[in-house]
Amino acid sequence: MGLLTEIVGAVAAVEGVKKLDPNASILTEGIAAIAGYKGVEALTENLENKEAQQTENKEDGSTEQPA
Repeated sequence: MGLLTEIVGAVAAVEGVKKLDPNASILTEGIAAIAGYKGVEALTENLENKEAQQTENKEDGSTEQPA
């Protein structure tokens, strides 16, 4: 994933704000864009960490699932 995914998250957040409040200010839309961008970034990082842990467990021969 990359920049495109994060941009899509920002756009989706702005569209969500527009649906909730059609008269939202530019500041509100900007905050939503930043939250959407950072949210996708955090989720992507979390998924990558879980994948790395699962790969480590497979290499170690451990059958234990991370919490």
